[in-house]
Amino acid sequence: MNIGFEAKRAFYNGTGLGHYSRTLISSLATYFSEHEYYLFTPKNTELFNTTTFHNIHTITPISFPSNLLTSFWRSSWVKKDLKKLNIQLYHGLSHEIPLGMKTTNIPSVVTMHDLIFERYPEQYKPIDVKIYRKKFQHACKYADKVIAISKQTKQDLVQFYKVPEQKIDICYQSCNPAFAQKVSEEEKQNIKKLYNLPDEYFLYVGSIVERKNLLQICKGIHLLKDTLQIPLVVIGEGGDYKKIVKEYINTHQLQDKIIFLSEKYHHPTFKTAQDFPAIYQQAVCMIYPSFFEGFGIPVLEALWSNIPVITSNASCMPETGGNAAYYVNPNSEKEMADALYNVYTDISLRKSMVEKGIVHAQQFTQQKCAATVMDVYKKLI
Repeated sequence: MNIGFEAKRAFYNGTGLGHYSRTLISSLATYFSEHEYYLFTPKNTELFNTTTFHNIHTITPISFPSNLLTSFWRSSWVKKDLKKLNIQLYHGLSHEIPLGMKTTNIPSVVTMHDLIFERYPEQYKPIDVKIYRKKFQHACKYADKVIAISKQTKQDLVQFYKVPEQKIDICYQSCNPAFAQKVSEEEKQNIKKLYNLPDEYFLYVGSIVERKNLLQICKGIHLLKDTLQIPLVVIGEGGDYKKIVKEYINTHQLQDKIIFLSEKYHHPTFKTAQDFPAIYQQAVCMIYPSFFEGFGIPVLEALWSNIPVITSNASCMPETGGNAAYYVNPNSEKEMADALYNVYTDISLRKSMVEKGIVHAQQFTQQKCAATVMDVYKKLI
């Protein structure tokens, strides 16, 4: 079977949507190698190296005007290339499919990660909300199957867009298999030196936006200022909300407690997340107190890294963390402080969380996640 993907995020996005795209495509190509996979992207980049896969083909627009107006190519004109390459199924990996897809008679699938902008429109530009809503609704209406990456996302699709439940399949995602590989002590020391990491640290990974709630971690650390001296290492970028977080840090003199790694380092292996497993595996625990997520991939990365996870009891986080995570009310700085203190000081608790995490993570192996997506494809072919 020739399977096509709207793969811009795989080549352009270094965070969640990009990780999802790269991991799923690689998993399908590995565990279902009898099929051919065509990645449609405006441009090939170093972010996704497909050279080791004989059955992955990267397609970019080469003729005028598609090579100049790549957004039009992605949103509509790509249909000609799908027919030319005899694509038998098309998968929009992040919320959209081409306009007029039904005219091609090629079955289509779209992955819907979340509808966060519908729940928190005030955190987005009004024009972006309108654009996202139009694209997302179009994809849900005209795709033959909709993949939701969590039960929470499926519920939101039904609630906000009235998508029929029978049209939606829940397919959990996996993460980069590098997180499951034990990093050698030598490599850990190299990474520790490269990034000037402290001997002990808590870890936060994610965009620095209001929804992901980094400020609450800072408040918890402030409450423990006389009890714990463990710093927080932050990996992620941000804008206005980051300024608010930094104002709090400066006001409460936490500058030596919060380390913004993304400000200091721009190594190629940092940008591609190649060094992240070694950073994860040296952390005391990973903290992800988000108010709302589609799935929460850093939680899974931490479980595979065999470190404890503190996360919120909201949204889909209990789906991702299972019985392995330590859950807190994302609005409570005291619960955050208690969680940090308990996880750090109680060695047996940490050991139990890691053991449960290893078991729970087996639900999200690359092979299992790829198989659920392939089952969706088989319903349409």
